[in-house]
Amino acid sequence: MKIVFLDRDGVINEFPGNGKYVTKVKDFHFIPGSLEAIKTLSDNGYNIFVVSNQAGVGKGVYSEKKLQHITRNMLKEVKAHGGKIIKVYYCTHRSDAGCKCRKPEITSINKAVKSLGKTLKSVKSNFFIGDTKSDILTGYNAGCKTILALSGRAKRSDVNNWGVKPDFITKNLASAVKIVIENPAPDEDLVDSNLTFLEENVLALSSDNGKMIMVKKESLII
Repeated sequence: MKIVFLDRDGVINEFPGNGKYVTKVKDFHFIPGSLEAIKTLSDNGYNIFVVSNQAGVGKGVYSEKKLQHITRNMLKEVKAHGGKIIKVYYCTHRSDAGCKCRKPEITSINKAVKSLGKTLKSVKSNFFIGDTKSDILTGYNAGCKTILALSGRAKRSDVNNWGVKPDFITKNLASAVKIVIENPAPDEDLVDSNLTFLEENVLALSSDNGKMIMVKKESLII
C-alpha cells in the first residue's frame, strides 16, 4: 500500500502569507501544476490524504463552516481534474491549545492509515510533502520519507536551523511527485507473500562453502 500525505497551504494552494489564512473560496488558488500532480499520484495507485493546521478557526478569523466550504470546493476541483484525495484532516486549534491533533503530532496520520485497515509499521511506502519545519517533523515522527516543497513558507536555507532535514527538497508539488514516483518502496503485498512462504516452507538457513542455502521442510528425512 502506498500513501502520500500532503500539507495544504503552500503545497496544494498558494500560501496566503505569514499570519494570514485562506478564508474564502475565491482566495483559494491552486499552485500551477498541483492538480495535475495529484492526478499523477492517483493514477499511480497512491492513497492521498491532506493533513493541515488551520488555527484561524480556533482564533475566530473564520468559521469551521467556511473551512468546510473551501474544502468541498478543493475536492471538487481535484476530482474534476482526475485526482482523488481520500480525506482531509484539519487541526483547527490554536498553537497554544495543547491538543494532540496539531502537527507535528501524528494523530491524523494514524487515523488516516487506520482508515485503510493498516498501521504505520505495516506500510512500506509513506511520503509526507510539506512546506514547513512542522510538516517535515510530522513526516519524520511518522516514519515517512519527507519532501520539502519550496512553494510556500520555507526557504532552502531555513533547513540548516531546523535540527531535522527532509529527505528531499524540491520546487513544488509537481516536482515532488516526480520524486515519489521515482523512489518506490518494495511492493508490500509481495514482501508479505515472500515472508509467508519462508515461514511455511523454510526450516533453516545453512551455510555451504560460504554460501547460504535454504533447507525446505519437505526435503528433510525424519
